[in-house]
Amino acid sequence: MAKLRDEMLTIPEVIAEIGVPRATFYRWRQLRKGPKSIKLPNGAVRIRRSELERWIGTLEEAA
Repeated sequence: MAKLRDEMLTIPEVIAEIGVPRATFYRWRQLRKGPKSIKLPNGAVRIRRSELERWIGTLEEAA
């Protein structure tokens, strides 16, 4: 079975999924408390689905 590609999510997709305001997500990014992101050459930011799930997992462990 071929490995599925790791989906690249936009910031609006991520904030809709986790249910936080845009300002909160950007504050987390600024404080380096959010999921790791990738800045593309055109300036767009993407978050890998696997990274988002890993990050959420760390929050569950800390709770």
